[in-house]
Amino acid sequence: MPDKSTSSEAPATAAIETPQAPSAARKIYPIVKYGDPVLEKPGAPVKIFDAELEQLAEDMFASMYAAQGVGLAAPQIGKSLRIAVVDVTAGKNPEAKIVLANPEIIHAEGEVREEEGCLSVPGFRGYVLRPQFVTVKAQNAKGEEFEIRGENLLARAFCHEIDHLNGILFLQHLSMLKRDLIRRRIKKLRKQGEW
Repeated sequence: MPDKSTSSEAPATAAIETPQAPSAARKIYPIVKYGDPVLEKPGAPVKIFDAELEQLAEDMFASMYAAQGVGLAAPQIGKSLRIAVVDVTAGKNPEAKIVLANPEIIHAEGEVREEEGCLSVPGFRGYVLRPQFVTVKAQNAKGEEFEIRGENLLARAFCHEIDHLNGILFLQHLSMLKRDLIRRRIKKLRKQGEW
């Protein structure tokens, strides 16, 4: 999910630098775009919690920051795995970094319709109805279970990334008319070699 404070134009996904000075060299993954089948199938549960998974989570944060996002799910970097990272401060507060492995929403309340975008559907936005508050049960990168409550943008980011882990894109929450319009524009961009 892109940072709402940026323009509606998509940031270049080929960006190599992160806004922070990471403590170790991080791999910046290219963001998989709409049309890739990995985005439309549910991810496999995370079963092995090791240094490799922790490395993947940190690389996902670096990739998300490079793309100017506030959330990123493993399918968006081509990995069909139930892990996502969220940081609604866009790297400004290191304590706001959240790793969600095998997450599930266990409680939701309220409704808010807000404009939403997606790093995998760059340049396109639409209004999506999401819960105002959600409670998520998940595991961190070490496999420890936890529950976290989010509201407003954080709740929206949780829902958006968990949708990705279930093979659902935000486009599926839009009206059929808006969805078809976006699909036609993407098809045109593909023909022009710009997608």
